[in-house]
Amino acid sequence: QVRLVESGGGLVQPGGSLRLSCAVSGTSISGDVMGWFRQSPGQQREWVANITPGGVTNYADSMTGRFTIARDNAENMLYLQMNSLRSDDTAVYYCQLSRAGSGEYWGQGTQVTVSS
Repeated sequence: QVRLVESGGGLVQPGGSLRLSCAVSGTSISGDVMGWFRQSPGQQREWVANITPGGVTNYADSMTGRFTIARDNAENMLYLQMNSLRSDDTAVYYCQLSRAGSGEYWGQGTQVTVSS
């Protein structure tokens, strides 16, 4: 079975940085689009960034220039480097694997709290 497990969340001050990781087991991620989403209490799940199998990256407007998505296919890992964090970045962050012909797989999320 395909499993995604996020880690690296925690409490950080505004302006700080955090790196999230997503470990995938049960399948290779090399041919899949990988992405990050986030969800705050009472809000819809929001797309953050994704990365294609070829390494092309895309970011939501509010994350552009602050966040960097990366993948390590050899280790079956996905990462999100978050810099210049703001209070409105506070959310549960979810890793997503998108596979053509199969659908999407999700992790359980990791909490990021940006607060003084």
